[in-house]
Amino acid sequence: MDYTPRQVMALTRGDFKNEVLKSHTIWLCASCYACTVECPREIRITDIMYELKQRAIHAQIYPKRFPIRCWPRFSAMVKKHGRITEMLLVIKTLPQDQPPRRARQLAHGLDLMKTGRFSLATEKIKRQGDIARMLDATDAKKGS
Repeated sequence: MDYTPRQVMALTRGDFKNEVLKSHTIWLCASCYACTVECPREIRITDIMYELKQRAIHAQIYPKRFPIRCWPRFSAMVKKHGRITEMLLVIKTLPQDQPPRRARQLAHGLDLMKTGRFSLATEKIKRQGDIARMLDATDAKKGS
């Protein structure tokens, strides 16, 4: 982490938008809520970190080595099917990778397929429209 959660909160309060959105800390947050539970001011730090990630994605300000590029496809797949299918996500994001990374990803995928941990089947949930409505409601709330 380049900043502690406390420093991220201070930068956020101080309106240092670019510094916060470019920081690695918001991407390394494990969402474990430990800092939120321990915060003497009862600040919802994990929720703020999540919102900062969303703002960085929207502004396209994030560390280039982080796999953020698949987030729009990931969220669209969840909205459509209620869950992701790893194979479809890989197929849609792999062309964006650099050739050395692409080769490593393909090799790793083949290893996962051999052990049965990477399915070729598209998975869906029942009542997937409920997920889409929930996500739409969340998006509408963010817009207001």
